[in-house]
Amino acid sequence: MIQRLNLTLTKPGVFVDRQKTEFFFLNLGHFFDHLFMLVFATVAALSLAREWGMSYAELIPYATPGFVAFGLCALPAGWLADKWSRQGMMVIFFIGIGLSSMLTSLAQTPWQLSIGLFLIGAFAAIYHPVGLALVVQGREKTGHALAVNGVFGNMGVACAALVTGFLIDTVGWKSGFVIPGLISIAAGIAYWYLLVRENVNVESTAAAAEKQKAGVIAKPPEMSRQILKRIFFVIFFSTAVGGLVFQSTTFALPKVLEERLVDITQSATVIGWYAFLVFALAAFAQLVVGYLVDRFSVRMVFAGVAGLQITFFAIMTQVSGMAAVIVAVAFMLAAFGQIPINDVLIGRVTKSEWRSRVYAARYVVTFSVMASSVPLIAWLHAGWGFDLLFQVLAIAACFIFAAVLTLPVTQVITGKTVEETA
Repeated sequence: MIQRLNLTLTKPGVFVDRQKTEFFFLNLGHFFDHLFMLVFATVAALSLAREWGMSYAELIPYATPGFVAFGLCALPAGWLADKWSRQGMMVIFFIGIGLSSMLTSLAQTPWQLSIGLFLIGAFAAIYHPVGLALVVQGREKTGHALAVNGVFGNMGVACAALVTGFLIDTVGWKSGFVIPGLISIAAGIAYWYLLVRENVNVESTAAAAEKQKAGVIAKPPEMSRQILKRIFFVIFFSTAVGGLVFQSTTFALPKVLEERLVDITQSATVIGWYAFLVFALAAFAQLVVGYLVDRFSVRMVFAGVAGLQITFFAIMTQVSGMAAVIVAVAFMLAAFGQIPINDVLIGRVTKSEWRSRVYAARYVVTFSVMASSVPLIAWLHAGWGFDLLFQVLAIAACFIFAAVLTLPVTQVITGKTVEETA
């Protein structure tokens, strides 16, 4: 009797420890996911173009297959995780992306490099449909966990330029792929050893299922088909255009700073530090936007974020030096801040049984459009420079702003859709 009582009492503590351990690895995975996808952006801008005797515009299109794989492989990764094992897929993510990164460092030609980047993108595609499903699994309140996890992803973007720039200056461009690859493989082995080999997440899965059956997790309100069509149009349109904005800014920023800070520094490490500063300051925008959408109209917050993008993209065409760094922080705050808004909308209007498929479709749209931004950057930079790129991004933000204004003025209150004034 006593032994049974002790076992019952210790289970919650064990579960919390396991959940915290897994949350740590999921945050680390989000960090790696975005870091690996942007290592090449810094390598191309600060080292490889000169070493291989190619221009920046000639080299970066070879990254396109990686971003295509990043988008298209998300759906099969999510399907396989549901049919087999989400945690098993996370092990494959950590080890696969690490091995692919190390393989990429062996490239001797642009086409070999492109194959390596394709493999990185294919394994990177695992994270969002699988990792985010694990983040919310077994949690009644998911907003804080998703926001914290999002910050780790943003910090991966921030650290890509910093870490890679430092490694370029101290060891060489190949180390920018090798050293993070080794760390990711080690993380995958540790994740398997601590969480997968004994299938310790069964309890959290069962808890989530129980809550769903009991109706603890709130159901979305019934909406007319016309309103749902309008909301999903805004979600997928802003996802597509926003993906172009996000990828263009994060991929091009190291090169933008190299050109705009030419009178201050030409060191890859220092440029990496400036890029890190911009991304790191902007990384916490998701926490702010998450707080705002819980308290104010999504339409108002979304329109405000799009308006800030328009303003600062336009200003960026006129500045250089430290002013360019300040403006870059401002438009990256807006670019990062937009990311969770569509996820909030999807969560509010979709039913649980097909919500994961909507999220998967959103990520396919996002990452597929991201792939198109790389040749766009190359074309615009070769012909007109980055000023025209920022003009194009300002116009794209105008389209997002206009689309957001078509959102119905509604708020979910106690399971009902209540009409409000703007």
